[in-house]
Amino acid sequence: MFTQVLTALFAASAVLSAPVEFGKRSSNETMTGGRATYYTVTGTGSACELTVTDEDFIVALNKPQYTSVDNHYCGEYVTITNTDNGNTETAYVADECPECKWGSLDMSPALFSALADGDFDLGVFPISWVWGSDNSTTYNSTSNSTSSA
Repeated sequence: MFTQVLTALFAASAVLSAPVEFGKRSSNETMTGGRATYYTVTGTGSACELTVTDEDFIVALNKPQYTSVDNHYCGEYVTITNTDNGNTETAYVADECPECKWGSLDMSPALFSALADGDFDLGVFPISWVWGSDNSTTYNSTSNSTSSA
């Protein structure tokens, strides 16, 4: 009996001491229910300390997800779909959006325009998105450049 109790306690302590990783991206997990907005990127500075312009396809990740892993999402690609019209584009995380809710992205004007067929009057539209891109390109946040894998 003592051996069984000791074994059970050992097993429980092993499970409880295992590291838990919050906010790790999953390449097959689609974020739904988010909203797209846009902001002026050029000259605003970037939480990821990247040099970006309004013409770059970048997003500011919502604060709940951005802060869940100490900004390790900087430079990561996302593939975004406007669920109203089906337009899909790829962009990379370059900033944090303090006002955005979980699943939402604040976009550069160029990205917003591409997804909204140039209609800035929309102001906001529903999106779904997934981590990664179809072209195996990675963004190097140190040199502000891209490279193919």
